[in-house]
Amino acid sequence: MTMTDLSKQENYSIKTVLIIIIWISSTLNVFGQTKALKPDRKYPADSLRQWTTGLMDEISKKHPGFYRYTDKEKFGLLIDSTRQSIQDSLTQLQYYRKLKPLFAKIGCLHTGIELPEESKTYLNTSNNLLPLELFVDAKTHKVLVSKNYSDNKNIQIGGEVVSINETPISVILNKLLDAIPSNGYNQTEKILLLNYRFPFWYQEIIDAPQVFKVVLKLEGIEQTFELNGASKGVFPSLERLEKNYNLPLEFEVKNGIAILKIHSFADTAIKQSGQNFKKFIKEVFQTLQQQNIKNLIIDVRDNTGGTDDNAALLSSFFFDKTFRYWDKIEVTEAVAKEIKGVNKMFYKKPEENNGLYLWKKSWITKEFDYYEPQEPAKMNFRGNSYLLTNGLCLSSCADFTAVMSYNKKAVVVGQETGGGYQGNTSGMLSKATIPTGLVISIPLQKYTNAVDLNKNFGRGTIPNHETATTFENWINKEDVEMDYAIQLINKK
Repeated sequence: MTMTDLSKQENYSIKTVLIIIIWISSTLNVFGQTKALKPDRKYPADSLRQWTTGLMDEISKKHPGFYRYTDKEKFGLLIDSTRQSIQDSLTQLQYYRKLKPLFAKIGCLHTGIELPEESKTYLNTSNNLLPLELFVDAKTHKVLVSKNYSDNKNIQIGGEVVSINETPISVILNKLLDAIPSNGYNQTEKILLLNYRFPFWYQEIIDAPQVFKVVLKLEGIEQTFELNGASKGVFPSLERLEKNYNLPLEFEVKNGIAILKIHSFADTAIKQSGQNFKKFIKEVFQTLQQQNIKNLIIDVRDNTGGTDDNAALLSSFFFDKTFRYWDKIEVTEAVAKEIKGVNKMFYKKPEENNGLYLWKKSWITKEFDYYEPQEPAKMNFRGNSYLLTNGLCLSSCADFTAVMSYNKKAVVVGQETGGGYQGNTSGMLSKATIPTGLVISIPLQKYTNAVDLNKNFGRGTIPNHETATTFENWINKEDVEMDYAIQLINKK
């Protein structure tokens, strides 16, 4: 699991995964496997335009959520606009920069287009990263320097960025926000990703120069700095950012308040840390019952998702009667037709219902069972629950949060979840390499949560109490959401 590579495939057995790979390879590969080519090679404009049309057409046939947030007519115009913008031959990176915003319009975190690994390595062979970490204020969109990795010590933390290489920061920010994928129209996930990795997004989407001319404003006075680019090794690794915790599951009781931190729902990460989700959670709720705890804070901030079994299990401890988790799982007609022959040994044929192809149970895994009524856990919690969220609550974590919020099982504190309130498109992922060497990922299952479908369309779960992370909060690592939840408890 990474901040940008999210999947529900944690649940499948090895045998299931192998069958999926065989099926995907034979039916869903758009252009056939092509080895990534030299990054500086240029491809003819006519071919790129043709590939763009063919690629998006093929994805629309397999991706059940392709038109979930952008209707067919509008998407057609977006595809045409992208095609028309290709007036000359382009390198792999230039073509990637054309397609990335188009893919983002699908509004699906699990749909990806990425540079191959050798191209990313090539991109990082020289010092071409902006040597500054930047903080984007979610409300004002002001961009401030949060860390300085350059040799110039005159750059002050908190300086407001006016422009980079003579391009206004507002133009740069809009271009980045348009290219970063999110579920629906969500912005909180995009802002958080920029706050963690601004130089890397700038490198991929804007430019990768070796010198940056940065104009900063401090106390109303503008200053210009010429900064040498930095290497990748200067910045914290993505793995370090993602696993900034000791264990995936943490629990403590402090001053009579129970705090349960779920950093990940992914079985792989949990087992690697020597933990067992089911056993851990049962012990937590046993402790709550034995100690007669009345207030529980569940912290799922930065939880990018993982195994659906775990998310659904956790939700069952907050219900005292049968409840709904997912409403339905859909696939496209093209995918439904592929459930035949050997695949029927593992999956039940999707059922057609008023033009929708609804996925039913698997023979060998519980992955698809959660559209059925769910039973409550025996040791269900009946006290006050507070759920801490932010823009990196994604995938199964966002499903869990939506179900908890809709059923009023917790008071949500923090920022809008990055994952959709109404669900997402994920599950099995097909992968293919297109002629330029770019790698695409297509999710095949559209999950609809059992929530009010007229609420929060294209958005994540909106907190009952929204908190805004200020620049001072960010650089001082202040825990605004936790402090707010404790204040709510103390006021009761």
